[in-house]
Amino acid sequence: MSNTKIVKSADKRKPPRAGMGRPKGALNKTTTAAKDAIALAFEGLGGTQRLIDWAKEEPENERAFWTSIYPKLLPLQLTGDANNPLHITNITRVIVDSNEKM
Repeated sequence: MSNTKIVKSADKRKPPRAGMGRPKGALNKTTTAAKDAIALAFEGLGGTQRLIDWAKEEPENERAFWTSIYPKLLPLQLTGDANNPLHITNITRVIVDSNEKM
């Protein structure tokens, strides 16, 4: 028999900072680069005034602005402050068949 030692994957040494990941709050470089590119394109295409002009060109453009573009700027969660909490109202619609006998 030979003196060959089989090394299992668990026996391998890991770098000292392995598994720590990116620090909290650090931005992904690819995402940051993409956002920068989009911002540059926005300015190159006319910026805010061009976006306004585009939205006014056709009713479909304005609808796209209000339904697809603008909502991306809104926060994902709404919270109230301690002095003015949010009040949630539940509205229920009930469809009643007027031909149905009670």
